[in-house]
Amino acid sequence: MPGVGLIAHPDFSRHDTGFGHPERPERLLAIRSRLAETGLRDRFLDISPRILEVEWLEKVHTSTYISDVKRRCEQNIRLMDAGDTFICPASFEVARLAAGAACEAVEAVMDDRADAVFCATRPPGHHAERDRAMGFCLFNNVAVAARYIQEAHRLERILIVDWDVHHGNGTQHIFEEDPTVFYFSVHQYPHYPWFSGGSGETGIGAGRGTNLNAPLPVGAGDEQFLRAFDELLAPEMGRFQPEFVIVSAGFDAHVDDPLSGTRVTAAGFAEMTRRVHQLARMYANGRLISVLEGGYDLNGLALCVEYHLSALLDAG
Repeated sequence: MPGVGLIAHPDFSRHDTGFGHPERPERLLAIRSRLAETGLRDRFLDISPRILEVEWLEKVHTSTYISDVKRRCEQNIRLMDAGDTFICPASFEVARLAAGAACEAVEAVMDDRADAVFCATRPPGHHAERDRAMGFCLFNNVAVAARYIQEAHRLERILIVDWDVHHGNGTQHIFEEDPTVFYFSVHQYPHYPWFSGGSGETGIGAGRGTNLNAPLPVGAGDEQFLRAFDELLAPEMGRFQPEFVIVSAGFDAHVDDPLSGTRVTAAGFAEMTRRVHQLARMYANGRLISVLEGGYDLNGLALCVEYHLSALLDAG
């Protein structure tokens, strides 16, 4: 019987963001330690990532931007031009490994090696625009995975669920004119990135109706986040009928996270996981992957990942 897959690799720690940066290698070490302490680590299928071919990155990013990331890393330029995304010489290769992990997770689900897969990867991706790094993100891992599903496996309708505390501006903008990718984001608002995430942003042109934002105020917790799933997302899925579900799994909406003002608990993330898994079962033959985005309190992040993965195990 397939089970839940886990992608984790020591090379993700090679992405060096500098002293004191919240998006740091210790995030993955905290997750690994928590899973070992709880005994959960042995319950997952190990899936290896791969360094993704540039042509797959070009499905969602411009070749000029990809080349710029490569050049800056090779020249040891420590900052991308948006001013909030730090890099090092290894970052281009590690970011390709993170995008490749998402695609390998897709492969594991599609060939029935796993029912679902969690990618414990960095750098994160959902702020990365088509031609710009932002918010600690270089390549948009979930967007690349969505295009990979469509072109490598010929599935048409992809649902991306984003519960990071920050709105995934990059994911929204990449797909806002595309009716085949439904993007749902529940997030604190107003908050970084400041210029996107309002409820009136529903898509553009042919993509109108396949972008759904649930902006929530400071202090929102489990009840408000889950209500967004039940009252906003679930009714839309009967119409959209997704064939694959991808989660932008940021855990910085947690009550202890230093970059958020929301109050979601680990139990709340477990409930969101169950909601998403139910949608995957109803419409997508259970096909689901989740990809790590934010989460910057080490204890809170590790606990939330534990609850997220436990919910996937229980659902299987």
